[in-house]
Amino acid sequence: MTPTAQDERKSRQRDRRLPFGRISVVGLGYIGLPTAAVFASRGVEVIGVDVNAHAVETINAGRIHIVEPDLDMVVHAATLEGTLRATTVPEPAEAFLIAVPTPFKDGHEPDLSYIEAAVQAIAPVLAKGNLVVLESTSPVGATEQMAAWLAAARPDLTFPQQAGAESDIRIAYCPERVLPGHVLRELVENDRVIGGMTPRCSEAACALYKTFVMGECVITNARTAEMCKLTENAFRDVNIAFANELSLICDKLQISVWELITLANRHPRVNILQSGPGVGGHCIAVDPWFIVNRTPEEARLIRTAREINDFKPHWVIDKVRAAVEQVASARGCVQAEITVAAFGLTFKPDIDDLRESPALEIVEHLTGSTAARLLAVEPNIEALPERLAARGVTLVDADDALREADVRLLLVDHKPFRASVPPVGRGVIVIDCKGIWDRGGQIEVP
Repeated sequence: MTPTAQDERKSRQRDRRLPFGRISVVGLGYIGLPTAAVFASRGVEVIGVDVNAHAVETINAGRIHIVEPDLDMVVHAATLEGTLRATTVPEPAEAFLIAVPTPFKDGHEPDLSYIEAAVQAIAPVLAKGNLVVLESTSPVGATEQMAAWLAAARPDLTFPQQAGAESDIRIAYCPERVLPGHVLRELVENDRVIGGMTPRCSEAACALYKTFVMGECVITNARTAEMCKLTENAFRDVNIAFANELSLICDKLQISVWELITLANRHPRVNILQSGPGVGGHCIAVDPWFIVNRTPEEARLIRTAREINDFKPHWVIDKVRAAVEQVASARGCVQAEITVAAFGLTFKPDIDDLRESPALEIVEHLTGSTAARLLAVEPNIEALPERLAARGVTLVDADDALREADVRLLLVDHKPFRASVPPVGRGVIVIDCKGIWDRGGQIEVP
């Protein structure tokens, strides 16, 4: 962008009285990049920061490295306008948003190392009056821990835990609550829960998000905001666990769980979710453990739900192994001559996100638990993860898989799989974990 164009943009910012003229988004993944793009589309100068040099180069070229509808157009426009650029090294800004991963370690211990690394990266460029917002889904107390790390790195500045409302730096927590595939719309339309370490921190964060949020910005404290995000996902996890446990029960009693749930949901106050091969994604499959980790004696129902959903992939694996043995026995051949085709690898339909995917876990485990040849159909990715490719799994299109498979394993209800019901040849076993294919006469797996 030319100096004249930069001056014109800054003039527009002043005219619109934006509360923050320049912000930095640390972590340019599935949440960070859309958030950066939406801010930039409102005329705010946004500096995106990521350790992934390829992602940085891609964004600066006006392209995206993830799959999200319409995001490519917004990023392309923002980079052309000069309101969005990416770098691997943080630069000074008025507000910093941290949107980095928060996985867990062995024993479901929360791993805050990515947050700590982000803190150490931005600490040298912090200045008095800056706002730092943690967006990463985190265990209760993470925002306070972030503030402590910042205070240790910058003793020349004051923070809310030291100076309260008069602190040099404002600290807040504001989790996202968006649905992949609808992120741009939901970032704008959904309400936001904002938890500042002081009322002034909340006020500053609220002003920041009001730049683009059309929903209500609801103010609370940091710990309540952290727990709110965890509670939302734990609630969903418990409800999915009920459906998944029903599927285990129905299988044993030779009842169609799909028909059962449809009938039960005719009750005006019953709304049972659909079962599946497990629960995936970086939120629902992870967040409840953050509650259990902090309160292990109290979170008994939440722990049980997590265990049920974590068990479901192993149950599906056993079903596949039994199907392979059945086909091999019927044909009088060895298991190595049997082909299993897995339809879907992502953690939910019509996205490219493999994080915490039960489908991916199932296929990976099958490479070591059956001698059958394994095919994978995943229309949203161009190449298999290395850990599958290295173990002999082959990525094929749906037509090839349907033609070659002796066992069809439907794991994710992608739109192309929902579009039509493929015919089933004699001797082919269908294991449908989503209830979208006609399995008449075949093994039915709820």
